[in-house]
Amino acid sequence: MQSRWNSAEAAQYTTDLALRVYTSRLLGQDPSLVLHGGGNTSVKVTETNVVGDSEEILYVKGSGWDLATIEAAGFAPVRMAHLLKLAELERLSDPQMVNELKTQMTNASAPSPSVETILHATLPYKYVDHTHADGVVTITNTPNGWERIAEIYGDRVVIIPYVMPGFDLARVCAAKFQAEAGPHTIGMVLMNHGIFSFGATAQESYERMIHLVSLAEDYITQQNATLPTPSASIPDRALSHDLAQLRAELSCFAGCPVILRNHCTPKTLAFAQRDDITTISQQGPATPDHVIRTKRLPLIGRNVAAYAAHYAEYFKTHAHADLTMLDPAPRVVLDPELGLCAVGQSVKAANIVADIYDHTIDVISTATKLGQYQALPAADIFAVEYWDLEQAKLRKGGKPPQFTGEVAIVTGAASGIGKACVAELLKQGAAVVGLDLNPAIESLHDRADFCGITCDVTDEGAIAQALEKTVRQFGGVDLVVLNAGIFPPSCAIASLDTAQWRKVMNVNLDANLMLLRECHPFLKLAPQGGRVVVIGSKNVPAPGPGVAAYSAAKAALTQLVRVAALEWGGDQIRINIVHPNGVFDTGIWTDEVLQARADHYGLSIQDYKTNNVLKVEVTSATVAEMAIAMCGPLFAATTAAQVPIDGGSDRVI
Repeated sequence: MQSRWNSAEAAQYTTDLALRVYTSRLLGQDPSLVLHGGGNTSVKVTETNVVGDSEEILYVKGSGWDLATIEAAGFAPVRMAHLLKLAELERLSDPQMVNELKTQMTNASAPSPSVETILHATLPYKYVDHTHADGVVTITNTPNGWERIAEIYGDRVVIIPYVMPGFDLARVCAAKFQAEAGPHTIGMVLMNHGIFSFGATAQESYERMIHLVSLAEDYITQQNATLPTPSASIPDRALSHDLAQLRAELSCFAGCPVILRNHCTPKTLAFAQRDDITTISQQGPATPDHVIRTKRLPLIGRNVAAYAAHYAEYFKTHAHADLTMLDPAPRVVLDPELGLCAVGQSVKAANIVADIYDHTIDVISTATKLGQYQALPAADIFAVEYWDLEQAKLRKGGKPPQFTGEVAIVTGAASGIGKACVAELLKQGAAVVGLDLNPAIESLHDRADFCGITCDVTDEGAIAQALEKTVRQFGGVDLVVLNAGIFPPSCAIASLDTAQWRKVMNVNLDANLMLLRECHPFLKLAPQGGRVVVIGSKNVPAPGPGVAAYSAAKAALTQLVRVAALEWGGDQIRINIVHPNGVFDTGIWTDEVLQARADHYGLSIQDYKTNNVLKVEVTSATVAEMAIAMCGPLFAATTAAQVPIDGGSDRVI
């Protein structure tokens, strides 16, 4: 492991806390040290308070912050004097400890201090670093891990037996460190948990961490336990229907829609195809810190019912009577054809699961090469998974956005109404796939819960590929907004070219038929019922001259929707239509066209935009809000509805 310390960069950080931020970020840049909020760092400083008294303050990483991106505001300042008094207590419950930490902060707006705050306070060093280094965790997850750690480090570290994070761990560490630390001690290894380093300066503490972890990595190499490059072959077949079925069953088990992200790679396939997978994967996570995100055990194969029965029996055996089980569904699925599937109630959560388990695969595989992977006993892991502090966080999380865990597809998503529908769905918690002929769709949003796909919706092969990618990315399809269409130049029927007629029908009607047909198997599996919204047109109830092809295509599409509503109601799929008119912030309404039409009616542009009964302007966002509302609970008993959104058209009325 290489040090990332750069003296020129470090010179820009002129305070103790600023240097603490700098080296924390250095640690966070290496995923083999910390992942997604893992690890802890701290610094002890002396400050003068508002009444002029000097007091020692511990700045410790606050809850919810990630070392890779932490800022000074991410550290919680806690009074050292009180922390040291707490460390002398015989007993302190975790809820009491959390309360004490919060009441001793010098900044009420700072994040909650880490549960390991007291531990950091008891270590007699200015800077303290704590990581879950893969190499160290790997070695401690072997039957003779203690002996191996002692062999590697000698008197350079104090070894701590596994104790659940919190006050009890702080007490054990303080006692062991005081009794065993010597002049050569530069760190502390917590079995099945991680490693600490410390020093008088930020650089010293950081580089000691790098040195200690490097020793563990060198030991693994010397034991010929490094992992070969995976060589499993990726199956050349569609996986979307298998994934959607699995996601539906997992959502049923979880009691809510979940995102399922498929990682079918040589590495994940090789691991899932191991002969001993049912043994090595069922002992628990690499460190209990990961259990909150990944759950206790992965699902092997796709028998969700068997997993549910096993978990229920285990829970009944270990749980206290007053403990309420919250969402026991697995977060990791290992399958010889699918590889790794990461499950979460959001895309962010699923991505964290995937990252953690990618490292867990390395830990398990390397420990097995060292002789045997041996995680903590199940009872210890269960205690962390249903730790009262973690369950309290979940209960305080608040109500998520209404489409959390659901997956939406929007066609014609690069501009206008489609673009607005994407934004509204993302705002309301959905993972969204946008399809458009315009390649700009691929960069419409730079976020994990959006996937833009350049796609010609008139091409059946392109639709099939888009759906395969959608389901591999997010697990299924719950919502579909059919918006893609073309509006041809005005042309009387007497002059209407057959090729133009067919082009309009192909885009505005035939493509939607194909999309509906190909989405149907996935919509049937939507945990909360499939929903489709079609962007129709005022021209259906009130056609005008010169737009025969467009009006006929939209009318036929409306009739198609009515038939689909009749056929799909038994599958719990509802399908509705909005009929917009006068939406002037779409691509077809250039400034020139808008000015010409306003001049034609002898109106100003603003009067032309509001030329309706209510005298309101109808925007893409207005239409999108209605379209997405039709996917929500207010329309749970509605299908085949046709809702005008035109400010009131006298011709429609």
